[in-house]
Amino acid sequence: MQQQIVKIPQMGLTTEEVALVEWLVSVGDSVLEGDVIANLEADKALVELEATVSGEISELLVDADDSALLEVGRPVAVINQT
Repeated sequence: MQQQIVKIPQMGLTTEEVALVEWLVSVGDSVLEGDVIANLEADKALVELEATVSGEISELLVDADDSALLEVGRPVAVINQT
């Protein structure tokens, strides 16, 4: 089974960090490529984080409760591809 790491995407020329507001999935959930899996806040705007592949969520690497800012490119989830 191949794993895909979901990372914080580049959202603009100047955006370097975002906050993870809410996970919309849990470990074990099935997702399709393009499904929204989390809400991020960047520069006071809410942005949706999409699944990069279809599969099953095997790990959430960051807690939504954590108020820390996450840098662009940081791994936040693992999807086992189906």
